[in-house]
Amino acid sequence: MRWRILALFSFSAFSAGADLPEDGQSSSEVAKVLVDTVAREEIPGIFGVITSSEGIIALSSAGVRKFGTNVPLKSSDLIHLGSCTKAMTAAVIARLVVEGKLRWETTLIEALPETKGAIAPGFHRISLWELLTHQAGVPANAVDWWSYGDLPILERRVALLKEALKRPAPHQRGKYQYSNLGYMIAGCMAERATGKTWEFLIKDRLFTPLGMMSAGFGAPGRIGEVDQPWGHVRAGKNWRANQSDNAPALGPAGCAHCSISDWAKFLRCYLPKGPDIRLNAEARRRLVTPSGAYAGGWVIGKRAWAKGTVLTHSGSNTMWYATVWVAPGLDRAFAVATNSCNERSHAICDQVIGKLIQIDQRSH
Repeated sequence: MRWRILALFSFSAFSAGADLPEDGQSSSEVAKVLVDTVAREEIPGIFGVITSSEGIIALSSAGVRKFGTNVPLKSSDLIHLGSCTKAMTAAVIARLVVEGKLRWETTLIEALPETKGAIAPGFHRISLWELLTHQAGVPANAVDWWSYGDLPILERRVALLKEALKRPAPHQRGKYQYSNLGYMIAGCMAERATGKTWEFLIKDRLFTPLGMMSAGFGAPGRIGEVDQPWGHVRAGKNWRANQSDNAPALGPAGCAHCSISDWAKFLRCYLPKGPDIRLNAEARRRLVTPSGAYAGGWVIGKRAWAKGTVLTHSGSNTMWYATVWVAPGLDRAFAVATNSCNERSHAICDQVIGKLIQIDQRSH
């Protein structure tokens, strides 16, 4: 499964910024944009947030949790982040580099020496940073993400790695080729360096210190219940609700969920006065310095409206779609997520982001 993508950290034990919007007028304007979008695009629901270093400026949602019901979305509901999880994985790995447990140059066989005889020689010396910037030449995905389901998750990921890398590299090393598998491999390297699962590491190094109490993994909510939004795929003129998700083994590449306000807590880490997540200057710089156009879980570019650098990404498990743009020069991050996915989702989220930017520009 391939996600489409678009074109500083200094770790306190406290969540950063307020959880409630500071600008009621902006939230009202965002609400109108979202309501209009749901009606015009005939989608189940959508969320939007604007945040600064200090906290949330505007936050709203519109639509329903599940198509065919009248259960409304709440702004505190969970959203699925898809590949927007990648920036979180990169941030956790940066923590491990600062702690001395990994190096950006750590190679695959240094981290997992038992793979040497099982994988093609061309993969032996691919580095952690090459994996995080999609330049390792590895396949886009595992052969079958659901394989080896009887193994514990640590062993399952290594088994998937070995199976996927048996054959010579399908892509040129050093050349950009988007890869979910690459992020899982980076997660494997972090797991071996610590003896802990990626799930434990991201909770311990990121979710808990930032106060992201809603964060977790997989599809939101209890199976069969409408206690959280369901994902949706198009079914003719209607939507088919679905609570399934990617295989858990894919976690480091795209299985996190949280409320959009908790996502904003993470996004604030990339703003000028955002929370401290115990990274030194080199690690902070590395995460936002691209190899080509991609850095640590982010597409990096320039935009005039942002007064310089932007960090952006989109993510989808094919039933949800999320998009984020971070503008450090404006001290702003803009994020949108919809509990549906079709050929219009990318454009819908991008259009709403544009309207959030306009709302913010009018407010100051």
